[in-house]
Amino acid sequence: MKIAVLKEAAEGERRVAATPETIKKYITLGASVAVEAGAGLSASITDADYEAAGASVGSREAVLEGAGAVLGVQGPDPASLQGLTPGALLAAALNPFGQRERVGAYAALGVEALAMEFMPRITRAQSMDVLSSQSNLAGYKAVLDAAAEYGRAFPMMMTAAGTIPAARIFVMGVGVAGLQAIATARRLGAIVSATDVRPETREQIESLGAKAVFAEGLEASGTGGYAAELSDEQKARQAELVSSHIAKQDIVITTALIPGRPAPRLVSDAQLATMRPGSVIVDLAVEQGGNVEGAVLGAVTERHGVRIVGHRNVPSRLAADASALYARNLYNFLSAFWDTEAKRVVLPDDDEIVKGVRLTQGGKVVNERLLT
Repeated sequence: MKIAVLKEAAEGERRVAATPETIKKYITLGASVAVEAGAGLSASITDADYEAAGASVGSREAVLEGAGAVLGVQGPDPASLQGLTPGALLAAALNPFGQRERVGAYAALGVEALAMEFMPRITRAQSMDVLSSQSNLAGYKAVLDAAAEYGRAFPMMMTAAGTIPAARIFVMGVGVAGLQAIATARRLGAIVSATDVRPETREQIESLGAKAVFAEGLEASGTGGYAAELSDEQKARQAELVSSHIAKQDIVITTALIPGRPAPRLVSDAQLATMRPGSVIVDLAVEQGGNVEGAVLGAVTERHGVRIVGHRNVPSRLAADASALYARNLYNFLSAFWDTEAKRVVLPDDDEIVKGVRLTQGGKVVNERLLT
């Protein structure tokens, strides 16, 4: 099987879907690997690095010719896949809800599209979970971005000239990104509190040394480790909690997402106005509509003296590490279904992982989440 690795074309995307490390592993399995020229440059990987690992490097047309599997970070433009062998696999983060028309176009090309962000949250798939690996880095980077905008120190400092108080950081949403944000802020010496609508996260918050802040009787656990959408009554209770707590914070980091729906609104303009001038909010959900009123995708804005950070594609801001983790996720997925005799990937129709990530097959859209 020939595996093609594409250069990303999306604006601001600096990651790449394979590294020299994973290319060597694919070749050990018996695959050949072709990499589009320049694919790894923004992640500090040169074409020579890929060639040294055993891959061939060439134009997109040459890379796609005869490929049985195509690897990407974000879903490529279907028009750029013309000439790809029908039945070839396409594994990437395909944004099926936001780019639904592309899913149909992949089906029309005869491509078997595999959405890596639809990976089931099960034990067997943990090493393949691209959302977790990338969210972990996003949570870390969110704290660094906040520190860069804050303009003050995080830890308490006692000097001959006086004492500098520790920064107070409030993390809203305690998934993978939120937990990493808590851990990073604590390591930098901040006083950290966190909230979530899932009561089972309390122990996780406290285990990292942060204060758990929960509204009384508010429980909204969803499936797959995500929170469920709140009722109007629950939203009002959550807003009351946030209003009483947010005014005392220096930095707020929001991470709340609901799969297939716009990000829930956690911080209103009125709540922003209660924060001290010079405070900072980092909205990690800005690409899905934002948790914070006034957040602007791809920009740092200011309202009521509060700086609102809305960087797009935060994992890509740590391109080398994000690529290394993402590439391992892809390798772990493909190698789990590698047929050693046929020397190719074989995806069983009845496998839970396959059913979760497969979007198209045989020229049709087949994923239940897109059909319902």
